[in-house]
Parts: sequence; structure tokens; C-alpha cells
Amino acid sequence: MTPEITASGSSNPVLKPSSSSALGRFFSLENKYLVPMFITTILIIGQVAFGFLESWSRTFLAIAASIVTEMVLGRLITGQWPNLASAYISGISVGILIRSPEFWPYALCSAISITSKYVIRWRGRHLWNPSNFAICAMLLLAPEVVATLSVQWGNTIWPMLIVWTLGALITWRVDRLHITATYVASFLLFALLRGFLTGHGFLAEVAPITGPMYQLFIFFMITDPKTTVKQKWAQCGVAFLVAAMEMVLRLMENIHAPYYALTIVGPIALATEIYLTTRKRP
Repeated sequence: MTPEITASGSSNPVLKPSSSSALGRFFSLENKYLVPMFITTILIIGQVAFGFLESWSRTFLAIAASIVTEMVLGRLITGQWPNLASAYISGISVGILIRSPEFWPYALCSAISITSKYVIRWRGRHLWNPSNFAICAMLLLAPEVVATLSVQWGNTIWPMLIVWTLGALITWRVDRLHITATYVASFLLFALLRGFLTGHGFLAEVAPITGPMYQLFIFFMITDPKTTVKQKWAQCGVAFLVAAMEMVLRLMENIHAPYYALTIVGPIALATEIYLTTRKRP
């Protein structure tokens, strides 16, 4: 989520005008616990309305493994105790998004997620969204025991309205709503195109974006300040390319298309920006 608008900080995101009110401070990037509270809201709504967790114990295991890994690596590598909000986001994202009859994939996926932030780096930055990277790794390494969340909100509109309203407000406050909006608009456009190419109805093609999995994806993974490019026009362009790659993968009947699309497009875009930026330095 990590999915994720990283709670541990960002690479100089442009903030909306600050507000001196308590509400303004609450809905700001300064509140490191805003995103954890929101993602917990998604979990509670989804579990109460549809029981979409594999089990509470597996989700708690994923969170615990993420936090412990963050504490150990943060202390060993940086010499400091890290803020654990980001680890909580990664753990709860893993607990929500993967499915397995076993317990160990939840712990391993969380550990991979956090480890990737410290180990897989280039010129001081990690290229992959941690949660997305870990989920793709598990899907490739253990496809026989790992799947991903595929539950939809069904015909009940209120859970989706609550999540979309809160998600839009939060991403607007941290100046990331344009990324989500671009992706959603692109997804709708490509859903129409997929329907034309496959003969499926438009509603059938657009249905996945109404599910809880996509709420985490569009509000956390593709908007993660640590792993997105800096310029707004480039951020929108990358969101469009992720949606385009997802369409290609869906046409190839890849059921994990959004995760793989972000894993392919996101790091290439970020690495290109890092290379061009550092090359210009004397």
C-alpha cells in the first residue's frame, strides 16, 4: 500500500496549502498515521460487509512480520529505530491482498516487502513499491499456494462510496489525486477497448475496479511518493502506461495484471528519471 503512500516520508511531494485547523493538520502528509487509519478502514469495511480476509490470524501475522523486519533492518542498516507506520501499511496490505491456505506466505511476503526497501536500491532510492514487489514475487515463486484477493463489493454501493470518498480526500490533500484520476480514466477507456476486442460487455470489463483490491492499488500503490516520478505530467503519463500495460496483460488472460503492470512500468519510469537527473549533475 507497501501498498502505498509511504508513511515514513516522501521525495518532496508538493503539498496543498496548509491549514491551521486541526482538521487540516489531520488530513495532511504531516500526519504519518492518516494512511494507516484509512487502510484499516478499508479492512474493517471489507471484512464486516463481505468477510474478505482469509483469516484475522493470517493478517495479523503479515503485520507482525512486516513490523519486526522493519525494526531489525532499520536498526541494523540505519542505526536508528524506524517509524513503523510504513511497515504497518505494507503488512496490512499483504494481509488483505494475498490468499493462501498456509500461514508462511503471509510472513514471507511481508518480509520480502520490507527487505526490498533496504536491499534493492539504485542511487539511494528503491524502485519498486514494496508491497507490489513482494506480491509479484510470491505469485512467481509460489503460485501453487498463493493467489490474490478477487472479491468485489457486489451490489452494495455504500462500502465503495465510503472508501472512494476518503481515498479521494486523502490523495488530494497529499497532491496525488491526479495520479489516481488518470489511472481510473485510463482504465475506463481501456475497459471499453477490451470490451470491443473481446466481445465482452463494458460493465464486465470495468467491474474489477469496483473491488477492494483496486482501492488499495489506486490509492496506495500507484501513488507511493517513494516510487513515483516527480513531475505531475510524468506521474500522469506513468499512470496511463500502467493502465495500458494492464490491458495488454488482461488480453493475455493474466489474472494478476495490475500488479505485474505496475512492477514493469513503475521501475522503468523511475529509473529513467533517476538516470536523467543524476547525469545532469556535474
